[in-house]
Amino acid sequence: MTTHTWGLLAILVLSIVALIALINSRLRLHPFVALTLVSLAAAVAAGEPAEKIAESLETGAGSILGDVGVTLAFGAMLGRLLSDSGATDRIARLIVHRAGRRSLPWYMAGAAFVIGIPMFFEVGLIVLLPLIFSVARRLRDDHDVKGSPYVALAAPAIAALCTLHGMVPPHPGPLIGVNGLHANLGLTIGVGLVCAIPTVILAGPVYGRWIAPRLDVRPDRALVAQFTGDRAADADAGTSADTTEAGRPRRSVPTGWAVAAVLVPVVLMLLNTVADLVPALPAGLRHTLALTGSPVVAMFFGLLFALFVVALPSGVGGEAIRDSLGESLRSVAGILLIIAGGGAFNQVLEDSGIGKAVESAASGAHLNVLVLGWLLALLLSFSTGSATVGIVAATGVLAPMAATESSLATSLLVVAIGAGSVGLNYVNHAGFWLVKESFGMTLGQATKSHTVIQTLVSVCGLLMTLLLSLLA
Repeated sequence: MTTHTWGLLAILVLSIVALIALINSRLRLHPFVALTLVSLAAAVAAGEPAEKIAESLETGAGSILGDVGVTLAFGAMLGRLLSDSGATDRIARLIVHRAGRRSLPWYMAGAAFVIGIPMFFEVGLIVLLPLIFSVARRLRDDHDVKGSPYVALAAPAIAALCTLHGMVPPHPGPLIGVNGLHANLGLTIGVGLVCAIPTVILAGPVYGRWIAPRLDVRPDRALVAQFTGDRAADADAGTSADTTEAGRPRRSVPTGWAVAAVLVPVVLMLLNTVADLVPALPAGLRHTLALTGSPVVAMFFGLLFALFVVALPSGVGGEAIRDSLGESLRSVAGILLIIAGGGAFNQVLEDSGIGKAVESAASGAHLNVLVLGWLLALLLSFSTGSATVGIVAATGVLAPMAATESSLATSLLVVAIGAGSVGLNYVNHAGFWLVKESFGMTLGQATKSHTVIQTLVSVCGLLMTLLLSLLA
């Protein structure tokens, strides 16, 4: 490698170290401020043209907010409506009653696995947050539950969502690999699912059971109150979770409608996913499903459904609903800024050439093609904060090698690259900050939970592909 490449790699390492120090040192900088400062310093140190630095920051922040921010806002409002109407509490009661305390993490993993088929990681987590908070709130005083119930339930959800997002088409990342390596789509989906199931089990319920007693995680009281309807947790609230603001008893929401309100955005996205796999569908229907199945529109329709079918019939007045929606946005404002800062950092790393430097360093290694694809995607995803960037670059590097491989081997390579793209999910990834801030974690707690879970998924995914490669 050239001296310039080594210099860019050093800048990457120093940037990560500086970011951790600024957040955890005596300065205790807000993560958004720290991310912006480190992004600016990294761009200057890497020699990015001065006139391009501001553009990188704006493009990165705006892009991630466009992808995640609006969806997060609609998701927060949807969660608040469901909690105010008592819908999430009814679902939580149903799950606790049916599942039993010890099997709850397994049920959560199953729910997240289904939701994760059509949804991006961040969108799926937004949909599951009200459910996680509601069930965890009902378990927090249970002496049979060791450690944080929030971590015990979040771990399976994180594991399932990131596994599906990275390893199984028709998510965009794996589809990029399928197209770039000319893999068989159906075979890749099958291989991905075979690799995903044991991966989710190990990184989700199993690791969650081990780590939960070791982390004292307590989400923000206002955010928990927003998603669960537990007004006792909100110091500013003056009403009971079982009454409206006018003091009248709140009408009970049928469990079927409560479940439907949660599933509306999931079903819309799933229908869009199915449409992509059925080429015989009429063009008009395909375009309609593409519109209603986009994350922003699907979440918006879910919000409208919850408003007219769940919230208003429960007796929550229009004035109270408007106030609740406004409060829900205030609760996630800080999260949105931090996600924007992470997007700016990602863009600077990409525009400054650091991602190319990582690609150059890894591609010169003489490794098994599955290991090489996994490693390239891992390092590029870590350095740029984008799993998609890692998959695209790794696919481009390995496409010539894959041309001579069997159909099964090519599908395994797609899954291995996807598994690599979700590992080492750290401070330059939007998902890291979404998990950290949503659950009120410290940087260390988010590392021990979110980062370790996604890295376990990555390693287990690679091991599964290597095991199945014995059949190729």
